[in-house]
This record gives sequence, C-alpha cells and structure tokens, in this order.
Amino acid sequence: MLNNLPFISIITPCRNEENFIGKCLDSIVFQDYPKEKLEVLVVDGVSEDKTKEIIKNFQFSNPNFQIRVIDNPQEYTPFGLNIGIKEARGEIIMRMDAHAGYEKDYIRRCVECLQEYGADNVGGAIKTLPAKNTSVAKAIAFSLSSYFGVASDFRIGSKNIKEVDTVFGGCYKKGVFKKIGLFNENLKRSQDLEFNLRLKKAGGKILLVPDIVSYYYPSGTLVSFFEHNFVDGIWSILPLKFTKMPFKLRHYIPLLFVSSLLGSALLSIFFPLFFYLFLLISFLYLSLNLYFSVKISAKEKDFKLLFFMPLAFGARHIGYGLGSIFGLFKIFISKPQTAKF
Repeated sequence: MLNNLPFISIITPCRNEENFIGKCLDSIVFQDYPKEKLEVLVVDGVSEDKTKEIIKNFQFSNPNFQIRVIDNPQEYTPFGLNIGIKEARGEIIMRMDAHAGYEKDYIRRCVECLQEYGADNVGGAIKTLPAKNTSVAKAIAFSLSSYFGVASDFRIGSKNIKEVDTVFGGCYKKGVFKKIGLFNENLKRSQDLEFNLRLKKAGGKILLVPDIVSYYYPSGTLVSFFEHNFVDGIWSILPLKFTKMPFKLRHYIPLLFVSSLLGSALLSIFFPLFFYLFLLISFLYLSLNLYFSVKISAKEKDFKLLFFMPLAFGARHIGYGLGSIFGLFKIFISKPQTAKF
C-alpha cells in the first residue's frame, strides 16, 4: 500500500518568519502521511531574522525528515514558488505557507481528494486565529472569518465539497505546471489567484474540501492590518497591468465602496446634493459594520470586541479600497508590461 502512495513535494516560501516557521514545520512533521514519501523545500527569501536558524535547529532535531533550504535571492513569493517547483521531485506539489499551521491529516486528505475527484488543485478551509492574545488581534481574526469581512469560500468555509476559483495554498498535480506554466513573477502578491484563474481557463478543476483544515495567523495590530490590506488592495488591481485577466467581482467591492465615498465627498463641494449621497453611503456602511460587530461580540460573549470589531472591519475595507485606488493610479501612469511565467 505504501508503495502506491505518491511522493509529495511541499514548497514553503518564506521571509522573516521567525515567529511562525517553527509552528509550520512542526505541523508538517506531525502529518499522518508517510515521512519517506515527503520532501519539504523551504525557499527562503533572504530572511534577516532567525528564520534560517530555526530551520537548521529543526533539521538537527528531525534528521530522518527530508527538508531542504533553498535560497530565493529575489525575495518575493512567486520566485520562491517557481524555484521550488523546478527543484521538486514529487508527483504532487503542495504549497504550504510558513504563516500557517495544518491539521495532521491535511496532506493525506488533499492527496485523497485530488485522486478521488480527478481534480487539478485541492485546498481546504482556513481557520483564522489571533496572532496575539489581545482584543485587537481577536477582532482582526474574526473580521477575516465573517461574510462582512471577506467573501472567499476558503475563509468562510463550506458545508460541502465544491468547485471554486481559488483555494488557500493548494495541492497540485505536477503536470499542471507543464500545461499552463509557472507562477507569474510580476505579481508580488495575488500570484495564486492569477495562476488559478489560468488553470480554470484551461479547463482545470479546483476543489474546496471543508474538512481539510489549516490555521492562519493574520496581523496582530490595526496599523499592520491596515497596511497589509492596503498592499492586498494594490495587488487586486496591478495584475491587470500584466495579465489583462480580471479577478472576481468580490475583489473589487472595496474599490467601489471607497471610490463612491471619496467621489461623493469631493462632488459635494460643488454639488450639495452629493453630500446627502455621502451621508447615505456612510450610514449604510456603519449600520452594517455595527450589526456584524454586535453579532460577533454577542456570539463570543466578549463585549470588548464591540469597540474593536468596527475598527478591524474599517481597516479591512478602507485599507483594501484605498490600495485598489492606488493600484489603478499605478497602472495609468506606467507602461504596459508582458507577463512572465
């Protein structure tokens, strides 16, 4: 039976992940998939903290576990992923990010579903956990697990196995990369979204399997959370500069919201009627924000969240929307470029 199991290459791109790389590797080594059928390629993007030291200590403590560290001088994730894919020996390639942890059956279930359903990429549901034991960190985590905060199936979860347009991480047949190419190295972020859109366009099948579970640790402060969403917003738009292939509508809702807010405020200077439109948009947003904030606070029986949840939602939506506007600005002032795969 063991001989029939496919050999798996796990690619873990990372940079400055000293707080999480240990947890990630521990969750990989405790997988219930046979260790002799696994290799882990940690592709390090010139870390300046103790990431490499932690990995070396892990290698020393687990001498029978196949783990290699490969340098990524370009630093960014798509370069790291492509370096890992080219080095991979496995029939199946899995992306397992350093900023996450994984249930012990994660690899086995991904492989089973990949084979059973004839899929090209399989992923599961993310359970978002606070990065710190603070009310702010808890509010940020809850905002990323709410329909009001996000619209991705893999973040919210699903009751049934379903076909989707993207998943977190991903478990791919190696032949997929020969068929449609590697990750787009122009995209510092959103390279997984763009890759999966290409895969779907080529007739590929992407499955979300709800009982495949991973754990993600987002930013722990409102400032860092806002900054992270601002950059995410930029990279929801910038791919259009390289690929001309738009993402799904959900990625542009913050752009529409913040643009309407700023546009109505600006136009109200010249046309007073727009001031009422500005008030209406603000009222509707604040009402929804408070509704979901109260609902989450009551469910968790933690009324400190009632103060921080609106701020977390605001950092999420406004940060992402402003980033998207900045992304549009960058496209308009720059020359078109050709995508690299």
